[in-house]
Amino acid sequence: MAFDAIPASIGAMIDLLPLATYSFVMSITPGPNNVMVTASGAAFGYRRTIPHMLGISLGCGFQIIFVAAGVGAVFEWLPQLQDWLRWLGSAYLVYLAWRLLKAGLTVGEAEGRARPLNFLEGAAFQFLNPKAWMIAVTTATVFLPKELGPFLGSLTIVLVLVLVNYPCISVWALFGTAMRRLLANEWLRQAFAVGLALALVGTGAAMLWE
Repeated sequence: MAFDAIPASIGAMIDLLPLATYSFVMSITPGPNNVMVTASGAAFGYRRTIPHMLGISLGCGFQIIFVAAGVGAVFEWLPQLQDWLRWLGSAYLVYLAWRLLKAGLTVGEAEGRARPLNFLEGAAFQFLNPKAWMIAVTTATVFLPKELGPFLGSLTIVLVLVLVNYPCISVWALFGTAMRRLLANEWLRQAFAVGLALALVGTGAAMLWE
């Protein structure tokens, strides 16, 4: 019986390279999460942004498990739900942009009065993020290794996604962190904050037009 499982496992492993490639492309390209971690890295540094990034990666993983468990059928039964998520996600991004403009990218003592998103907030946002749902649905339907069963198969693709996603969003957080040296200048700090806020609003608008 163990020998019978070997070909199935090998067949499932064949999809790992396309899965990793897809996860890389979707994770490294600009999107709501990458704009948010860039702003967090610039305002709070890489270390304080880690819980947010872990929330993003594992939140996306939870979505894949839910879709594989059949929750994705809800979107077929209630297609309006996708539109509601777009509006909620876009509204949240506009709120974050407003909060960013109001507070600015603070440094020094003023930074202590603000805080980055925590793990739960980063994970919860994925359920308002249409791009994250698209990734979850595509990954679960295209790359789920059926031979391993829904549970073990889901864990396999979640592991690949997390291993690929976290380094990708780390690049954006590190970019924001690298900008901290320039943000000692108040004018540059405000200009960068305005640019990130506009990027968040633009991303929210793009979500509505998808």
